[in-house]
Amino acid sequence: MADFAAAQQRILARRAARDAQASASQSLRNQERTNRLLGLPPALRVLAHQTWNLWDDISNPYGTRPAFRVGQVDAELLDEELLELLKNQAGEGLKLFGAHLKDDWSAEIGLALRAILWKLSIWDHGASYGASLQGLQYVDARESNAAARTPPKAWQKIAYGLLTVGGRYGWSRWEDYLSSTENSYDAPSTLIQKLSRFTTLAGTTHEIAAFASFLIFLYNGKYRTITDRLLRLRLVPSSNQTNREVSFEYLNRQLVWHAFTEFLLFLLPLVGISRWRRWIARAWKRTKNSVKFMRAGDQRATDEDEDIGKGELAFLPERTCAICYQDQNPAGGRSEQDVLSGSNAGIVGSAATDITNPYAAIPCGCIYCFVCLAQRIEAEEGEGWTCLRCGEVVQECKPWDGDVLEPVTERNSERAGSEDAVTMASEEGYGRPNSRRSVAWADELIEDEKEMQRTMSHVDPMPIPDDEDEGFAED
Repeated sequence: MADFAAAQQRILARRAARDAQASASQSLRNQERTNRLLGLPPALRVLAHQTWNLWDDISNPYGTRPAFRVGQVDAELLDEELLELLKNQAGEGLKLFGAHLKDDWSAEIGLALRAILWKLSIWDHGASYGASLQGLQYVDARESNAAARTPPKAWQKIAYGLLTVGGRYGWSRWEDYLSSTENSYDAPSTLIQKLSRFTTLAGTTHEIAAFASFLIFLYNGKYRTITDRLLRLRLVPSSNQTNREVSFEYLNRQLVWHAFTEFLLFLLPLVGISRWRRWIARAWKRTKNSVKFMRAGDQRATDEDEDIGKGELAFLPERTCAICYQDQNPAGGRSEQDVLSGSNAGIVGSAATDITNPYAAIPCGCIYCFVCLAQRIEAEEGEGWTCLRCGEVVQECKPWDGDVLEPVTERNSERAGSEDAVTMASEEGYGRPNSRRSVAWADELIEDEKEMQRTMSHVDPMPIPDDEDEGFAED
């Protein structure tokens, strides 16, 4: 350790000597140029001197010796990603108090998080979390000698916080105010229009300046943002052991996961994931029944009887295809309470979910669309498909015979009530020959029966006046 510390001291001394020698030679060259340019006017003298210095920087074979450009850009990206993660976590927490809080107070949440990050990183340690991960820290770049540079002053940290935290919040709120005022029902005033144009111009100017500053940063690698350039804050390596090589470890992990995902996509169809899923589901159901039997004892049979006919979508009406409903609601659909309460507009009773070409599942007899049922049974490859209405295993299907009505040719006067109404509906309402059958839904038959009961109600005969009776007699 002592030898290592001595080596570090020698490296620092050698760097300081090299910087001092470079500064001395640069001062000598500047003095020689000044002596050569004394014959020019003052304005041209300054311009020529600056042009000469720029040419020296460009033609210098050692370049500008930037402080790790890639690390500085990555530090900014890491800071933004950390802030985004914290905002998402804060939004998830605020959902417990109201789903609208995240959207209504998004700017205030960002202000609070930026202020906390600024206090815990820039103010306390002189470097953001992203810069610390990249092995960088801020220094005061107002000193030309790199060896004599010091950490940022307190006023520089405060100004940095005001610009990056308060400035962003104030600008976003100002833009929201102008946008809401211009898009309101009332026409915006002349002052608001002028302020909006000025704000747009200021935003465009800032974007152009930021782009120009970034181009300069790509050249010399000194100041990453406009804020750093204004406050003369520069990111430099925090130690001499900073590695300038870019780590591609994350790319290697991404390639490994990508290859593993492709292998699974190739392997799962061969293994038959649906078969394993059914086996696990049935094993889980048996396990739950065993646990219930151990807890409740003799109540197991009662629980199993209650589970009969209780499929995943057993609460849907008979006319609705459970498969179509499940396809249109992949997240599990709506609950039984939502459907029965009438909040099922556009789902139940619509053309998109009504059964088309009904087929009955065997052996349970539940009704589905032919295409939906046939596709589900075929996809299971002979293992059987679990019915969504009753939970039984379905392996075959057949055409649905429906509610068959046998037409009655003779009316029995002794029948009364609903039997009389159904007979009249068979003779007059359907109007089909005796050799044919009519297929209809059960709810339609009940409605027709009620309608016939209303139409076939008993009506008292109307009295006929005496003069009308004499006219009929004369005729």
